[in-house]
Amino acid sequence: MKWLELRLIIINHSFEVYAGFIALIFTGLGIWLALKLTKPKTILVEKEVYPDLSKNFVVNEDELAKLNISKRELEVLELMASGLSNQEIANTLFVSLNTVKTHIAKLFEKLEVKRRTQAVETSKRLKIIP
Repeated sequence: MKWLELRLIIINHSFEVYAGFIALIFTGLGIWLALKLTKPKTILVEKEVYPDLSKNFVVNEDELAKLNISKRELEVLELMASGLSNQEIANTLFVSLNTVKTHIAKLFEKLEVKRRTQAVETSKRLKIIP
């Protein structure tokens, strides 16, 4: 008897039952989508940190000889690491801007890098500059 009564309720109110079922599905889908979209995206960046050894820093002469870096190129590299622009390096060393650009291009070639930041990071890793 209860089964028949339940069946009649479902048949008489079938539209409401189906609408409620679809509403539940879309509510669940909305909650799932909101959780996916609002989840914070965390990016982990690992980078080597080199201790400040400037007071007892010793230049790696073997690496300098191996890379064939001249004294002037080393001066340009040190000034570049201190954050000076090409024009400021040229003014400090009393050379032309084209000379500084040539030294920097040769340094990039010898260190096998493409950017100033990469050159500084590589030279610090190789203990060429403090």
